[in-house]
Amino acid sequence: MKRKWIMIGLGGIFIGMGINLFILPSHIINGGVFGISLLLKYLLGFKVGISIICINIPIYLSALKHNRSYFYNSLYGLAITSLAIDLLFPLNGIINLPIIISALLGGLTIGLGVGIMLRHNTCPGGVDLLAFLLSKWTSVNIGFLLLLIDTSIVLIGLCIVRDRSLIYSLITVGGVSVTVGILTSFRSVIYLR
Repeated sequence: MKRKWIMIGLGGIFIGMGINLFILPSHIINGGVFGISLLLKYLLGFKVGISIICINIPIYLSALKHNRSYFYNSLYGLAITSLAIDLLFPLNGIINLPIIISALLGGLTIGLGVGIMLRHNTCPGGVDLLAFLLSKWTSVNIGFLLLLIDTSIVLIGLCIVRDRSLIYSLITVGGVSVTVGILTSFRSVIYLR
């Protein structure tokens, strides 16, 4: 059990690093609640971690009905991820990479964090929780569901912010989705032994 909580914490740290090292400096929008929170940061200057918590409250309350243990695990994941994002904010701007590299590395790093959490029966945010529940109900790969949801959020962000560089956000969404898809598929192989 202790290992599980450590791994969830590690997942939160990977997400915090991906957001602060790669996503924020390049003004890329990740999908999901992270993407919505980043839009709020870019447009209104809101703190990303606080926005994540506020947006997730109603999502988590409705999820409580469907899977209690996953709900409680995910509350921990949400708290750790939000804390990690805000505590690791000083990393913002330390690395100056071309936007395409930042988009790819950000997606892979965040995807690694989300994938670690999902492998330990938790998630860092509401859209991941939604994708998890949809995956259970439909047997569709969670990575594919995240790709659909996150791409929609990025396209909405593109319309709102009207910055052509947000096209790179699609690379981030792809990186997250592929990494999560691989890690969650690998999970089922582990449990078959």
